[in-house]
Amino acid sequence: MEMNELETAVERLAATASLLEAAVERLAHCQSGFAVEAEASIGRLVATVEGRREAELEEKLAAAERKIAELQAAAAYVPAAVTNGRKTLPAATANLLAKQGVAVDSIEAGALDAALGSLSMEQRFAVKAQLLRAGLVG
Repeated sequence: MEMNELETAVERLAATASLLEAAVERLAHCQSGFAVEAEASIGRLVATVEGRREAELEEKLAAAERKIAELQAAAAYVPAAVTNGRKTLPAATANLLAKQGVAVDSIEAGALDAALGSLSMEQRFAVKAQLLRAGLVG
C-alpha cells in the first residue's frame, strides 16, 4: 500500500507541476500583453506632452517675433521720440559752439570734440546731450 500512496502522491505532484507550468505560461502571456499596452499608452502620453510643449514653444516664438517687430518699428521713430520734434539748440549751447568756431548747421565729430576740448567732462556731456536731443548728431 505504501507504494500505491507514493505513486498517487507522485501523480498528484506531476499534475500540480503541469498546472503550475500552464499558469506560468498564461501569466507570461498576460504580462507581455500588458507590457505592449503600457508601452503604447506611454507613447501616446509622450506624444501628447511633446505636442503641447511644441505648441507652447510656437506660441512663445510668435509672441517674441511680434515683440521684435514692434521694437523694430518703434526704433524707426526713436529720433522723433528723443527730440520731441525739436530741431533747434538752446541759445546757450549755440553761443558756446559759435564761440568755439563750430557751425551748427554742419557738425562733424572731430570738430565737435576739438571745440569741446576746453570744457569740463560734465559740460561736454551736457552739450552733446543737447545736440543729440536736437537731432544734430547721431
